[in-house]
Amino acid sequence: MPRYADSIQSLVDLLNRLPGIGPKSAERLAFHIVKLSDDEREQLVRALQNVKAGVKRCATCGQWSGVSPCRICADSSRDHTQLCVVAETQDLAAIERTHEYHGVYHVLGGVLNPLTGVTGEDLNVTALTVRVEKSTPKITEIIFGLNPDVEGETTILYLTKLLRPLQVKLTRLARGLPLGANLEYADEVTLGDALKGRRTL
Repeated sequence: MPRYADSIQSLVDLLNRLPGIGPKSAERLAFHIVKLSDDEREQLVRALQNVKAGVKRCATCGQWSGVSPCRICADSSRDHTQLCVVAETQDLAAIERTHEYHGVYHVLGGVLNPLTGVTGEDLNVTALTVRVEKSTPKITEIIFGLNPDVEGETTILYLTKLLRPLQVKLTRLARGLPLGANLEYADEVTLGDALKGRRTL
């Protein structure tokens, strides 16, 4: 990769550190920023500063929010007996977009990953157990809204062991075939989950 003027190279290097941004994407973004008008560049700088100054973790659920408690935790019309555990704020937003869930959330801030050294102590787990024990109204169901991958499954097993003694109903998101899927190409685990989670018509 060529070396550019120091200010551009510094920007490329910083952008390259962002998740999902490779060297080529970092170059494209850097030169896009260079070509912005002064006003657009100033708006970008202000937006970055505002994110730092205006965003904090909700003291109740752990999601990134402009206020604490966040609007979901503060909403008395939501079902506070139902708690959906997600890895990140983005996962919470994805579930909210369905308009099908009306309970509250708990954001772990990641998932267990022994390969990268992420343990239960690195996650928002202690606050989860305290919340379940002391919440009013009492939490009656915990839904695990975690990705169905190795790290997500490991985290679900870990949390199940911690939460089972608290005598609360533990459920997980249904898994199965996505809309438009072809049975011929579905893997055995996905197809098996679809069969187990079948519904009456």
